[in-house]
Parts: sequence; structure tokens; C-alpha cells
Amino acid sequence: MLKFLVDMGVGKIAEAQLIQDGYDVVSVRDLDPRMNDGDILQLAVSEQRIVITMDKDFGELVYREGLFHVGIVLFRMEEATGHEKAAVLHTLLARYADKIQGHFCVYQNGRLRIR
Repeated sequence: MLKFLVDMGVGKIAEAQLIQDGYDVVSVRDLDPRMNDGDILQLAVSEQRIVITMDKDFGELVYREGLFHVGIVLFRMEEATGHEKAAVLHTLLARYADKIQGHFCVYQNGRLRIR
């Protein structure tokens, strides 16, 4: 079963959807809302969690700084409501849960890119 670390911008409704879908979820909001991105990534690696975020800085950490990760899902849904993000997460994981671990994934304009 996949485990997730949900960053602040994703929201409580999306977190609740993940929990309802049976996933092991930890929220940055509950740990330390001011946690920096490097610490988030380090925690996710230590606990083998996939980061779900709205923060493009994770791309910098992975691709420019070469930091290790066990998976990142970056949502480019800046104007989306919590319910819209939750629905997308539910659908994406139903379709791609077996393909995202260890990959940097970007969801934008109705499409998931897996790198």
C-alpha cells in the first residue's frame, strides 16, 4: 500500500479523500506548517512516502539539486477547489497507483505526466 506525505497547499479535503480511499497519510499541516521543502522531502524519504504537493520547488530539489525521493505528485491546479483536487487524486490513484512510486509526476490540464 502506498504511503503519502501531503504538503500544505493540497488541502484537508484531498487529505480526507486519501484516508477514505484507505491510504496511509501524514499531513505537513499536522506536523509543522512551516516545514521547509528540503525537510519535507527528507521526511518522506525516511518514511518511504510519496509527496503530494502544489509546490513547484520540489522539481528544483529533484532535478537541479539531485535530491533523492520515493515519488512526488505535483498538482498544477492553482484555481481548483478542495473537492476538485480530491476527485482528481481519487481518479489518478485508481488508474496509476502502481506507476507513481519512485517517479516525479505532474498533473496539469487533465493529464498526468510520469517521469
